[in-house]
Amino acid sequence: MMKEKTNRGLYTPELEHDACGIGFVANINGTKTNQNLRDALSMLENMEHRGGKGSSPKTGDGAGVLIQLPHDFFVEECARLGFELPQAGKYGVGMVFFPRDKKIMNACREVLRKNIKELGLELLGYRVVPVDHSVPGPGAAEIEPLIEQVFVKAKDETLIDGAFERKLFVLRNYTSHTIARDGRGSNKEFYITSFSSKTIIYKGQLRTEQLRAYFDDLQDSRAKTALALVHSRFSTNTFPNWKLSQPFRYIAHNGEINTIRGNVNKMKSKEALFKSTLFTDEELKLLLPITSPEGSDSANLDALVEMLVLSGRPLPHVLMMLVPEAWQDNKLMDPHRKAFYKYHASMMEPWDGPAALVLPMGHA
Repeated sequence: MMKEKTNRGLYTPELEHDACGIGFVANINGTKTNQNLRDALSMLENMEHRGGKGSSPKTGDGAGVLIQLPHDFFVEECARLGFELPQAGKYGVGMVFFPRDKKIMNACREVLRKNIKELGLELLGYRVVPVDHSVPGPGAAEIEPLIEQVFVKAKDETLIDGAFERKLFVLRNYTSHTIARDGRGSNKEFYITSFSSKTIIYKGQLRTEQLRAYFDDLQDSRAKTALALVHSRFSTNTFPNWKLSQPFRYIAHNGEINTIRGNVNKMKSKEALFKSTLFTDEELKLLLPITSPEGSDSANLDALVEMLVLSGRPLPHVLMMLVPEAWQDNKLMDPHRKAFYKYHASMMEPWDGPAALVLPMGHA
């Protein structure tokens, strides 16, 4: 999510609030089925009372779903478009919101093409995501982006699993930062929803019951997943936008982080000290900034979770670092757990306030 930089009437950016709905469906055996997706979307649709609406009843604040890549579905669709996908896990899919202005869109596409080549990846092809343009309400339809999927693979066939995910992470951040710096897509329409070899996110400025109707892919019986994370956005003091909706790449979040200004400022000071055995120094430069004052509390927390997980920490470890229990005066806490929190408090201040966080463990 992106915050407005300046006050607008009675709107004050520092006082933004969310009261969202979140949900998660998973097959504990890891079996991928279309039923898992349908169940998640039904859950989302039954959260409609939590969702925000604009002056038009058809215009919502945002809704989305994160699923595993539907490999068989994509193989068939890409073959129909004239290009072949490698086996599952050896290609990544980016879900991209392009500006509808053709000149700006082409400039953004050229930046993405150059960065794919520069980072040692190979562009396999694009797929225009089929959608029903009649579904979004008037406010959302006015700023509806052109949504495409971009497929890439690594030229180095040994680049798999975590190493490939890190490369896609660098590509996404590098491209987003480059376009922002150059002023291309300055209308803020360019946005990479997800770029991964494991998961993909379908989302938009939609009401909960509009998500399935808008994306044809979500109605296709070939789309199968073992897990699905859904989010219904309700913002009490923000301006909705297509990229504001969740899930983000790792989390769906309800509530608000009360310490966000301090968290982001302190992260800025830490970036100069970043070192990693998994990212090169050059890659770290391309990734920065990880967090930003322009991002929402949810977006910034998600960005840091992603960075720490891809840097080698297990997901539970990362969450305990960032959102610790109240441990200081807890005399009943296990000494080893308290020592864990005390140690990490020396390197990471707590991100206090989330009412609920849902994260797909299978992502990592």
